[in-house]
Amino acid sequence: MENYSIVIFILAIMIVLSALADRIRLPYPVLLITAGIAIGFVPTLPDIGLNPEVVFLLFLPPLLYDAAFNISPTEFRNNFNTIGTLAIGLVFLTAAGIAVVARYVIPGMTWSLAFVLGAILSATDAVAAMSITKGLGLSHKTTTILEGESLINDASALVTFHFAIAAVTGATFVLWRASLEFIVLMVGGALTGLVMSKLLGVILKRVHKNELVTISFMLLMPFVTYLLAETLHVSGVIAVVILGVLIARFSGKVFPEKLKQQSKAIWDIIIFLLNGLIFILIGLEFPYIIKSISSHLIWPYIGYGFLITVVALVLRMGRIFLQQLNLEKAFKKGDGRVTENALLDFKNSLIIGWSGMRGIVSLAMALGLPLILADKSPFPERNDIIFLSVVVVLFTLIGQGISLPWIVKAMKLPPKETLPAAK
Repeated sequence: MENYSIVIFILAIMIVLSALADRIRLPYPVLLITAGIAIGFVPTLPDIGLNPEVVFLLFLPPLLYDAAFNISPTEFRNNFNTIGTLAIGLVFLTAAGIAVVARYVIPGMTWSLAFVLGAILSATDAVAAMSITKGLGLSHKTTTILEGESLINDASALVTFHFAIAAVTGATFVLWRASLEFIVLMVGGALTGLVMSKLLGVILKRVHKNELVTISFMLLMPFVTYLLAETLHVSGVIAVVILGVLIARFSGKVFPEKLKQQSKAIWDIIIFLLNGLIFILIGLEFPYIIKSISSHLIWPYIGYGFLITVVALVLRMGRIFLQQLNLEKAFKKGDGRVTENALLDFKNSLIIGWSGMRGIVSLAMALGLPLILADKSPFPERNDIIFLSVVVVLFTLIGQGISLPWIVKAMKLPPKETLPAAK
């Protein structure tokens, strides 16, 4: 995207449509995606390629940091069992389930390629779910589970994607070695986040009286932490999450109220712009990607994408309701491992299950598929996998995005469960 005037134009469209969405009572992510698709088909518009490295560096660190900074530590601890189940176990289950469907339904799809597709679509995008349900009265529990899942599942999906790509390129998969590498990535990312939070804490103690410098350091550090972790070949996602959680605790003790409000105002603007830009760019990618597929394959692949969307949703709904039953059984044992606060009811389980939309991380992983293999041959079925990924992302964001507010309203959540107006 070298034409900066196009970026300004897209940002202007995004702001206007976000305001319009409130008036017509349509979730603004859905409106922005639809507008992005329409804009992408404008003949005079140059192709807008989305660089995966830019996506991971520009979008992931601030969004993850903001979510980690504002998440409730108490609710996170109470619901860690459910969060871990969704962010790790369900990611692997979804990748495997999609792989099975792709292998036996889509012509020419080998097992290794099917697992690549499954890995790409295994992680959900809570940014979309939270944007769509904002102001609808979700409970603290539901919000924390969705945000907590998004803080961890990106790392799980990226690791799964890494191993799937290795399988396509011919590398031998060894379970114990893969498990060890997963642990190293997670622990290494956590340690990196811990060290960077300590460093930032020392810096902020010395400069916190200078408000501009303090806020600038807090804006910069998520990007620095992510880059450092990725350079060390550990999880940049986990590093940024740990940074956000620890700095939130530190700032609550040290920062005056005025500085907190200034920092929050700046972050709110940044997150609003990034969220909106994400949804516009997702829509823009569809016309760009559709050109790479033979015309006779478009409708069959849209059908495959719809089937994969249904399978992913069924797996998620089944796992979350199974988790509800498991928590109830563990609570009845009375051994103290599961508290009453960790239990799920039908309403929250349904909303959490239906909130499993795919988003920018899935799109970035798909676009990040290598062009060639080690032997210089083209990556097999690359365009097909990218197209299927984009179709599933659009199905989940538009289909579930439109219906999710209806489901939330139909649940008639009690007033005591509503979220406060401000974070």
